Amino acid sequence: MKLTRIDLNSWIFHIAGQTILVDPWLVDPLVFYGQPWLFTAYHNTPVAFTPSTLPPIDLILISQGLDDHCHRPTLKLLDRTIPAIASPTAAKVLSSLGYTNITSLTNWQESKFKEILQITAVPGAEIQPGQEENGYLLKDLNSGETLYYEPHLPPLEKVKQKIDTVDVAIAPVIGQIFPFLGQIIIGPSEALKLAQTLKPRFFLPTTAGDIRATGILPMLVRSVGSITEFRDLLAKSELATQLLEPEPGQTLEILDFRF
Repeated sequence: MKLTRIDLNSWIFHIAGQTILVDPWLVDPLVFYGQPWLFTAYHNTPVAFTPSTLPPIDLILISQGLDDHCHRPTLKLLDRTIPAIASPTAAKVLSSLGYTNITSLTNWQESKFKEILQITAVPGAEIQPGQEENGYLLKDLNSGETLYYEPHLPPLEKVKQKIDTVDVAIAPVIGQIFPFLGQIIIGPSEALKLAQTLKPRFFLPTTAGDIRATGILPMLVRSVGSITEFRDLLAKSELATQLLEPEPGQTLEILDFRF
């Protein structure tokens, strides 16, 4: 397994011999709901990949229909015949853009990709009442390697009912609190609870990026915690989990030491 961090929520997963593009935001700007006055973001440094410099992609994986996960300007520039697996809200966006091979998954639904990679939609963030987005559990059906990804606020009680342990967990460690909505992204203490639940061999932070943002939302959002705080909590927990912090554009190889 190899993991390439792009920035913010965007990753490339190399697992089961497949190259998977996750929640891609590769071109600027990022605008929420088409309203620049609400939220507009730019990368401070050029991203490691543009739509034209990506490696050959086997699958696009989208966790949410929100713009920072399902970025229309980026998706318009990708090959729309690439298979995509997405939450129902993201699947609607992909369909509107002309993607031709879309699998929409709700919580705990599974899809086997090329019969060698099992992808399970796991409960993710409840963006609004009745709209629960996805995290994903990926499993290499040959090696048994597993990867858990959820970029917001996983409901741990639901997750631990069906997931035992994983090799890799990718989740936020710096929280965000919105007025009226409360906490929508987990911080250090919640990330530790996730690690204690899944007991991953490796934990990689996500939903953090070298970006600048303007608009009303950035002025109202309050951040909670830091990677340093999570690192300290993890060390005190006596978990065997190792924290990995790839830089944007860096690829890490996760070796399988299970015999």
